[in-house]
Amino acid sequence: MSEQNAKFLTGSTMRHIVVMSSTGAVGIMALFLVDLADMFFISLLGEAQLAAAIGFAGGLVFFSTSVSIGCSIAVGALLSKAIGAGEEEKLPGQFSSSLAYTVLVSVIVTTLMLLNLDTLLQLLGAEGRIAALAKSYLYILMPSAPFVAMSMASSAAMRAKGDAKRSMYATLVGGGVNAVFDPIFIFVLDMNVQGAAVASVVARVAMFLYCFAVVRGRYQLFCIPSLSNMGKYIGAISAIAIPAIIANTATPIGNAIVTRAIAPFGEDAVAGYAVIGRILPVSFALIFALSGAIGPIVGQNFGAHRIDRVGQALKDAMLFVGLYCIAVAAVLYVAQDSVSALFSLSSQAASIVGVFCTYVAITFIFNGALFVSNAAFNNLNRPTYSTMLNMGKATLGTLPFVYVGAQWYGAEGVLLGQAVGSVVFGILALYLVNREVARIGRTEACRHAREEAILEPDIPLTPFCSAKVEQLDDTSTIAER
Repeated sequence: MSEQNAKFLTGSTMRHIVVMSSTGAVGIMALFLVDLADMFFISLLGEAQLAAAIGFAGGLVFFSTSVSIGCSIAVGALLSKAIGAGEEEKLPGQFSSSLAYTVLVSVIVTTLMLLNLDTLLQLLGAEGRIAALAKSYLYILMPSAPFVAMSMASSAAMRAKGDAKRSMYATLVGGGVNAVFDPIFIFVLDMNVQGAAVASVVARVAMFLYCFAVVRGRYQLFCIPSLSNMGKYIGAISAIAIPAIIANTATPIGNAIVTRAIAPFGEDAVAGYAVIGRILPVSFALIFALSGAIGPIVGQNFGAHRIDRVGQALKDAMLFVGLYCIAVAAVLYVAQDSVSALFSLSSQAASIVGVFCTYVAITFIFNGALFVSNAAFNNLNRPTYSTMLNMGKATLGTLPFVYVGAQWYGAEGVLLGQAVGSVVFGILALYLVNREVARIGRTEACRHAREEAILEPDIPLTPFCSAKVEQLDDTSTIAER
């Protein structure tokens, strides 16, 4: 195994975090700035119903995308651990099998959603013309979901290799294509929300073509998936992908609960929440990117048994989260009136945006803690922890808080309630991930002590080595345990 391939085993973990997050954030901002531009262009048409339709549709698109993110987490975790362990010969089989798995899952989920759009939009609270507009948007956009899934899986493979730059280029390609075609389809061809959907489809295809060229041409990771390889890796893929899918879909489920809670307060309230949904990923792009950046760093060091660097990476990541979120929250507080004016928001919609910028934005520190913890769990062979945390946040951490907030403070209270739930589960996630890293560190110390005792029998085992550890097979690795 060369240092070039396992680049995260040496050097400053903070530097790796900053480089990986920064390049990832550029790509994320490119995509979400286009979403923000979509909302801006739609707002120029002067109909709150159009903006509300995009808001409702965005929740379902987010759900579909979150499924693909869950699959890409499995790709990144498998490949980064193989690289850290020096088992690069496994990569083509692992990647190609994971890619086939990802496409299959995306096709199934997308088909089920398209067949049940009326019910799903009704559950979100969309009615009448707003629901019809959202459906017309989704019927065009959602069939392209497999292209997003393959692009995300390929980008995860690039990040596992430490190639944050090309992973960034992939999203820049998608964002650039979308930015060019958006005004053409929306205004020149007068297609309104359908035009925004068509532009997004073109961008998704372009992003996939770039990603496929990189993983096939530069890294030779792609091979025709075989039944033998699928049989060999499907268990390992599913063990991470299924919990990760459940964990990632918890976020749009939680957002759907919030959208449903806001819907009774009117289309202006929904339009305000839709604007927040576009502001948030642009403002906190580095934090969203961090969840994808920390995974390969943890995975490679875990595969190489460098638990000390795993712990240091998590500490550095949380320091990064805290400083960044404080800075962004300050900017949003100052700029809240300008944001409302930019999107021509009504007084009610502007009030919702104001609450987000004043009170809610700073609590994203705790969302960042949850993101970092989930990425760590997925790469430490504990994906069920991230599943429980995310599902808990989407249900116990959302429903009661949102309900009480709505009763006390109306639509603005819904956002405040969601923020309180985020704080609770962010703190819980930090406690659990630190406890897990400490446990793995003790197990690793015992393994080293036992190996030394076998080589030099006069050297006693360390006092904290448990009988359970002593009974482990000599040939097992910490990754397998």
